[in-house]
Amino acid sequence: MGAYSIAEAKAHLSALLDQVARGEVITLTKRGKPVARIVPADQFPSKPKLDLRALEQFRSKLPRSPISSATMVRKMRDEETGW
Repeated sequence: MGAYSIAEAKAHLSALLDQVARGEVITLTKRGKPVARIVPADQFPSKPKLDLRALEQFRSKLPRSPISSATMVRKMRDEETGW
């Protein structure tokens, strides 16, 4: 794992990306302190997929409000109780 200043990284970005493509992790520093890492794409955690069925099941169990959200917002705005 190499550490490079922002200036070094800007000057040698292509070479650093080649290193990352070979599996290395690059740390970028600013004034000697780490600020970011460049990691190979296959090591980066991907977002979990949203389970729409589970979300719909969860929403179906929530109690229904007797008034619409638009009416609720208008009422809050009119009463100036706001957010």
